[in-house]
Amino acid sequence: MSAPASLAALSRPYMTVDVFTSTALLGNPVAVVLGADGLDDAQMQAFARWTNLSETTFVLQPSAQAQAAGADYRLRIFTPAGELAFAGHPTLGSCHAWLAQGGRPRDPEQVLQECKKGLVAIGCDAKGALFFEAPSLESQAVPEQELAPVLQALGLRREQVLMARSLDNGSPWLGLLLDHPDTVLGVEPDFAALRRLDAKAGLAALHGPDDAPLLIGRSSREARAFAKQASEAAQERGSSAQPRLEVRALIGETASEDPVTGSLNAALAQWLTGEGLLQTPYIAAQGVCVGRDGQVHVQTAANGKLWVGGHTVTVTSGRVLL
Repeated sequence: MSAPASLAALSRPYMTVDVFTSTALLGNPVAVVLGADGLDDAQMQAFARWTNLSETTFVLQPSAQAQAAGADYRLRIFTPAGELAFAGHPTLGSCHAWLAQGGRPRDPEQVLQECKKGLVAIGCDAKGALFFEAPSLESQAVPEQELAPVLQALGLRREQVLMARSLDNGSPWLGLLLDHPDTVLGVEPDFAALRRLDAKAGLAALHGPDDAPLLIGRSSREARAFAKQASEAAQERGSSAQPRLEVRALIGETASEDPVTGSLNAALAQWLTGEGLLQTPYIAAQGVCVGRDGQVHVQTAANGKLWVGGHTVTVTSGRVLL
């Protein structure tokens, strides 16, 4: 029996895409609604709350101004709590979905996305990974009186923090460079305190040349077990590149840890390469404490701009009635 015409008229393409992984279920999922023109803000927000993923996106026709500048589509990005001007893994996952549903970029060399942050270029490397050009970053010093309560919520001592910076590329973060990857992975946040502070903490630490990133100490038996499994999986895939940076994203608003975070990694890349602490190309590892094996690749283009990306995998594909 066919669907009633009233329902069929509201049927839109829908996909979930796993981002920053070549193996489904080990990255960060994003829900993508295509052909979303006609939906209002309330409908988008309600659906994002329903999916309960860290982000749900809606792909629309670009605005006239953006289309004149070469944009292929417009993207709106919602968390369960509100809209973001920019986010990394939704950008890559939505581009993957748009291409999978037959989207053809006006420029064969890149896709150009419009979002509230502005225009974001997206490219593809020879291995099929998607990369976005890191958007402009606003960076400011963090007063000690603002830093102290966040460190208390994270259970960190001040001497464990090498550097702290307020970072905003359309998604605001408190960037914390910690003394060792074990410190990053050992943090057990007080999410209630982070929520009261309205804090989004991006933790990072540099791996030394002799570190075995997937086998160092973990904060729990489960994380250690997953680390061993992830290491074995990487060996089976023939992956020899070792991560240079260990990352975690802790979000007070949703009282959750984001598995693999493009906007945070873009901000960290701009900050830490600017300080001379990192050189591209490099890989950042993220997600082991929540059972994921995210791999974020950072490169520098010929024009000096940073590009952030990774592999993307379709997990579900169908229609949604909205």
